[in-house]
Amino acid sequence: MFHTGASLKTHSNGTDDAVVRFFLSVVFWTQFCVLLSSEMSIFTPTNQIRLTNVAVVRMKKGGKRFEIACYKNKVMSWRSGAEKDLDEVLQTHSVFVNVSKGQVAKKDDLTKAFGTDDLTEICKQILAKGELQVSDKERQSQLETMFRDIATIVAEKCVNPDTKRPYTVNLIERAMKDIHYSVKANKSTKQQALEVIRQLKETMEIQRAHMRLRLVLPAKEAKRLKEKLKPLLQVVESEDFDEELEMVCLVDPGCFREIDELIRCETKGRGSLEVLSLKDVEEGDEKL
Repeated sequence: MFHTGASLKTHSNGTDDAVVRFFLSVVFWTQFCVLLSSEMSIFTPTNQIRLTNVAVVRMKKGGKRFEIACYKNKVMSWRSGAEKDLDEVLQTHSVFVNVSKGQVAKKDDLTKAFGTDDLTEICKQILAKGELQVSDKERQSQLETMFRDIATIVAEKCVNPDTKRPYTVNLIERAMKDIHYSVKANKSTKQQALEVIRQLKETMEIQRAHMRLRLVLPAKEAKRLKEKLKPLLQVVESEDFDEELEMVCLVDPGCFREIDELIRCETKGRGSLEVLSLKDVEEGDEKL
C-alpha cells in the first residue's frame, strides 16, 4: 500500500483533474521503484558468494579455471608447514570459477576435473599446486619478508667455525645480497635457509652450529659401535670407559637422527643419547 499524502478531489474542470491524476501516478511509480530497488539490493543469487580481503589461489585443470578464497598471508604459512589448520587458511571451503564475482564452480565440473566432489580435498589440491594471485606490490612485500625470515633462520642455526660465534641477521642479509640470492616464493623459508647456508660456505666462514651430545654405550658393543659412530661425530670432547663407554661429543644437527637410530638399534635400547646443548656457541656476535 503506497501513501501519497494527497487525495483526489472532484474538480469541475477536466484539465485540473487530469493534472492531479498525472501527479499521483508519478508519485506512485517513484515509490514503487524505490521499493523495488531496495528489494533487489539484498538479493544474491544462490550460486554467488561475496567475499572481501581475500588472497586468491588459482588452478587450471581439465580445461577449466578453479579458484579458492584464502586469508591473506596464510597461503605461504600453509605451504611452509607453519600453519596446520586449514580453517585458518580458507575463508570458505567453496571452490569458485571466479572469486571476485562470487561465482561458485559446478559440482559436475569439479568431479570431472578432480575425480571427487569433496570440497576440502579439492581445496587442498588447489592450495598445494595452484598459483597465488597477488599484486606486484604485495609480491614484493612478501619476498622481502621471506628474505628476512631466511636470514633469521640462517643466523639462528649457524656460527663462524673458527670462533664459534653466531652471525647477526643483518650480516647474513648483506651476505645473501652479495651472492645475489633470489627468494623462491613457492619454497619454504626453512628449505631455502639450508640452500643459503650451502651457498654462503663458498664465500665466507660459516657452518651449522654443532649440537653437544652425551652418548652412553654398553661395554660389550662399545668398541664396535664407536667405529660406526666415528664418521658422524665432529669432535669427541671427552671419553670415559668404566662399566660403560660414555662420550661427550659435538655433531652436525643433520646427523642427530642417524646417531639416535644407530644407538637404539645396535644396543636394543640399552644405550642412551642425551642432548646437552642444541648449539655450541661462544658469547658475542661475529663480525666480518
